[in-house]
Amino acid sequence: MIYTVTLNPAVDKTVYVDNFAIDAVNRASEVRQDAGGKGINVSKTIHELGGESTAIAFLGGATGIFIQEALQAMGIAVKAFDVPGQTRTNTKIVDLANRTYTDVNEPGTAVTQELLDDALAIVTLGVNPGDIVVLSGSLPAGSPQNTYATWARSLRKAGARVFLDADGDALREGLAAKPYLVKPNDVELGRLLGRELSTVEDIVAAARELVASGIRQVMVSMGGEGAVFATEKGTWRLRQPTVDVESTVGAGDSVVATLAFATDRALPLDEAARLSMAVGAATVMRPGTEPAHKDDIDRLLEQVTVEAL
Repeated sequence: MIYTVTLNPAVDKTVYVDNFAIDAVNRASEVRQDAGGKGINVSKTIHELGGESTAIAFLGGATGIFIQEALQAMGIAVKAFDVPGQTRTNTKIVDLANRTYTDVNEPGTAVTQELLDDALAIVTLGVNPGDIVVLSGSLPAGSPQNTYATWARSLRKAGARVFLDADGDALREGLAAKPYLVKPNDVELGRLLGRELSTVEDIVAAARELVASGIRQVMVSMGGEGAVFATEKGTWRLRQPTVDVESTVGAGDSVVATLAFATDRALPLDEAARLSMAVGAATVMRPGTEPAHKDDIDRLLEQVTVEAL
């Protein structure tokens, strides 16, 4: 079973404005709202791939109800923990004319340590050995920076395989708990290790360094340059096809989702890597945080290049 944990979810409001201008009146051509947050995006992609997951999220107010009902309408199981106030709304301004994508993210409602502890205890009791738990996204106000480390240690003790997709101190602290997989981008990985990663060779060496430290799998995304996937059993250089970009939101989440799905299905590592790149490319073709469509994934899969290093 796959569980996704989103401690700081959001309603993603995407506003399409051609020739968006700062300090001026802009008129939107289209507006859409989606259930969002990194873990929730992971659950949506897993569902599109034909897998099952339970989305665990801290939800509050009318926006929280919107997220829960939207996921349930998709057929995704939800385990919601009530928080005071309103779940945040993140606004994405998409200018297709100039190919710019601007995010305005709200901070989200604060949580208490008691809520974090109670939620962790409940989630830990519910997992079984071999289950996958994806911890991803920013931490809500009131959360210590070692929150993901605490969750990862507890879940690993229960036998779960923990996937971590975070940044900054939350990632740094989380690595100490030795999650099964981490997915930084090249800039985040360089910042984590305290050095610039200016070449693919630098990125490969850094990814292998994390694997040597006890992380089973490391996926390093490099934007349009593809990715590096390092594991205990091998390292691959990945290149995805070029596509028309509609929205970049959720692309990284779709890669994590695919790797979780592939791990759950015990797919070979090179197949998992290839599929993750096809899903990532198919995701940016969709508006808002709509997940990739299967027909796009199937078409792009053959165009992905996987090179063993």
